[in-house]
Amino acid sequence: MRRVVRRLRRRIKRASDALVGLMAIGVLKVVRLTDPDRMADFAGCMMRGIGPLLPENRIGRANLAAAFPEKSKAEINAILRGCWDNLGRMGAEFAHLDRLWSYNREHSMQGRVDLAQPDIERFHKLLDDGKPALIFAAHLANWELPAICATTYDLDSAVLYRRPNIAGIDRWLTETRKANMGELISTDLNAPRKIAEALERGAHVGILVDQYYGRGVPVTFFGRRTMANPLLARLARHFDCPIHGTRIVRLANHRFRAELSEEIKPARDAEGKIDIAGTMQIITSVVEQWIREYPAQWLWMHRRWRVED
Repeated sequence: MRRVVRRLRRRIKRASDALVGLMAIGVLKVVRLTDPDRMADFAGCMMRGIGPLLPENRIGRANLAAAFPEKSKAEINAILRGCWDNLGRMGAEFAHLDRLWSYNREHSMQGRVDLAQPDIERFHKLLDDGKPALIFAAHLANWELPAICATTYDLDSAVLYRRPNIAGIDRWLTETRKANMGELISTDLNAPRKIAEALERGAHVGILVDQYYGRGVPVTFFGRRTMANPLLARLARHFDCPIHGTRIVRLANHRFRAELSEEIKPARDAEGKIDIAGTMQIITSVVEQWIREYPAQWLWMHRRWRVED
């Protein structure tokens, strides 16, 4: 009887996941038919109203209060509203990713994306040097756009991503993202091998580095101890390739600014080898500075810190 019940539960779970997947894909296809600016405004407004009612809002408030003890309750609330607004816009923009990257070098205000000349020069250097590189990013503004930029200008790139739990959604995302984001590498047991293959061919591998990783190395983030995934530093140590940071900043009037940092020099030990924990601390400090500049554009509602930290 227990086996029958377990089997029935698995079947019900598969059926419900398939239904949720179909519904989610249907919503994304409908959203794609709408005007991206109006839908982003609507989604941002909706999440500013709904977000504070969700349990994740308490996580965000606690994180902000610990990160910015000098800020008042009103200031914390304002950042949280901005955070929910950004998350809503991000969700709406997801269906229009291939349409969002619009850059006009002669008339920058006519496009959606603003690029400063130093960032353009650094990008062209990556494009032309024939070398692999590691590019780190964080959950800021629309964090999917750097991968769109790389593919738009034919930069050989690979992106590490977390596979959705629902198979139908994963298949749809993989099919739609591949055309716009280059190679997609799922965070599974094969990820290290695929990343190594990408770097060996000279690709530029993008990794989000601002989430908690239980088996990681200790770093300090906003004055609090947490754990960072050491993968990027280990890859840099093994392949001896440069490290850069990239971020997107959300601007007014549905525009974005894309930035690419100078090469980040890793920490090294007495023998000259890259120090894993020290390098991840350097990268974490860069991300912290980004967030301090635009706190309402980061995803404060995830548990970047744990109680045991």
